[in-house]
Amino acid sequence: MSATDRGSKSAARLKPDSELVDIARYTASQTIDSAEAYETARYCLMDTLACGMLALQYPACTKLLGPLVPGAQMDNGVKIPGTAYQLDPVQGAFNIGAMVRWLDFNDTWLAAEWGHPSDNLGGILAVADYLSRRRIANGEQPLTMKDVLTAMIKAHEIQGVLALENAFNRVGLDHVMLVRIATTAVVTGMLGGSQDDITNALSHAFIDGSALRTYRHAPNTGSRKSWAAGDATARGVRLAMIAMTGEMGYPTALSAEFWGFNDVLFKGRSLAIKQGYGSYVMENILFKLSFPAEFHAQTAVEAALELHDQVHARLDEVEKVVIETQEAGVRIIDKVGPLDNPADRDHCIQYMVAVPLIFGRLTADDYEDDVAADPRIDALRERMEVTENPAFTQDYFDPHKRAIGNAVQVYFKDGSKTDRVAVDYPIGHRRRRDEGIPVLEDKFQRALATRFAARRVSAIMDACGDQGRLESMPVNAFMDLWAL
Repeated sequence: MSATDRGSKSAARLKPDSELVDIARYTASQTIDSAEAYETARYCLMDTLACGMLALQYPACTKLLGPLVPGAQMDNGVKIPGTAYQLDPVQGAFNIGAMVRWLDFNDTWLAAEWGHPSDNLGGILAVADYLSRRRIANGEQPLTMKDVLTAMIKAHEIQGVLALENAFNRVGLDHVMLVRIATTAVVTGMLGGSQDDITNALSHAFIDGSALRTYRHAPNTGSRKSWAAGDATARGVRLAMIAMTGEMGYPTALSAEFWGFNDVLFKGRSLAIKQGYGSYVMENILFKLSFPAEFHAQTAVEAALELHDQVHARLDEVEKVVIETQEAGVRIIDKVGPLDNPADRDHCIQYMVAVPLIFGRLTADDYEDDVAADPRIDALRERMEVTENPAFTQDYFDPHKRAIGNAVQVYFKDGSKTDRVAVDYPIGHRRRRDEGIPVLEDKFQRALATRFAARRVSAIMDACGDQGRLESMPVNAFMDLWAL
């Protein structure tokens, strides 16, 4: 049968796919009443912008920032944090999104699909600033930062719930499609879109399909993985704006036989969605606080740091290093052979364990060529064994635990060995919030100091340090604090 013979021949329009309607209904009308979600969203805002400030130290990131073409800035446009740029909301979303994702240091959601829901802040913050400045120009009230936090909670929830049961990575698709989908939904709502408008916009987001994951994996690992989410959140803004012109939607974008998302890209399967949309994802989000490492390796790095004192003086005596991880860790970041660039290295569990064993640290600079040239790193990598620990995999998928366990143990040629250090929950986990928040606040303050003078750092810390003060702050006033 030829392709032209496939699918329904009827031109009758059907009701929109339930997946689109459920997301649109949640976005348009769900009230968020969880104080924990709002508090976590405030910390998430701080942490995400901290990641952006740190990224501005790297020319590989900053070369991509600014207007799409030289000189194409926008009077009274979106202010890009840490810079003097004022841009249209689509390019503003790309700039903010690329900054916050560049160092692989912002929040993470781990499930059947993984990803970084704070990537949506690119679109949310850009559109909130754009709308606020436009409203003020028209004599209207601007949005407040509570509106931003609400949009963050909903974007986290949309991306995270879709990720719970649907492993797009297993069919070669990249998780940034979920950023585009979530941004499209919440931004259409921010622009004043109705449930029908959001449904239409979401149909376009699914029709866009997905980027391939090949830029995250050998032999093609590269820096696109650091700006792909910025591209996705900017595309979400663009689709929302298109929908708000009254452009038509496509009601069976997922389910259309042969031509829809499910048949074309998801191997004929429908999306599995086993829980409703609320505030679960924000409440359970994982923060990367101590080191910029792919999240499946966070606890492995923590274990390696604990072993540094037992190992660093005996590197020539090491016979093997055994790393136990989850199935996802084996599949994604178990990598041997040459590592050609920082993007390759921060997705290699062996590299992320070797550096702290040798140096007692892991920073973004440790992925750069000058550190990677140290011959001890590859020599140690060659003696590493990575295996799946089924118990770690089981706890990883347990919705009541959401553990990300790893264990590291070093064996020496004389028959001696280190302790086996196992860590189930990274410091950024919900179960370690009390321990993690002071680390998050310290990360935030140190990141601000890389970009701003002390008085500005103090003003930003004051704005973000109190829940009520932040929520009532106009968005444009908040963004003014971050502009150079």
